[in-house]
Amino acid sequence: MLSKRFYVSGRVQGVSYRASTQAEAQALGVTGWARNLHDGRVEVLATAPDDKMARLAEWLHRGPARAQVKSVEAVDIPTQDFAEFSIYPDA
Repeated sequence: MLSKRFYVSGRVQGVSYRASTQAEAQALGVTGWARNLHDGRVEVLATAPDDKMARLAEWLHRGPARAQVKSVEAVDIPTQDFAEFSIYPDA
């Protein structure tokens, strides 16, 4: 298991990006959370096996249909333990 923090920029707020990320993560069996940041980005913290993390990362680069993802920054972090994938209040 590994954990990563992703920072997603572009048109990613107000387009169901967090809810769609939650649905994708749950389908993959990924745990963690997503939240909007005040600077317009979405922050995603995810914990999953390597193969599922790669699939989530690919999805984050596309996002839902109404999103326009410009960039995704990924940072490895110490492994976190979550029971599910949640949407957190805005930071």
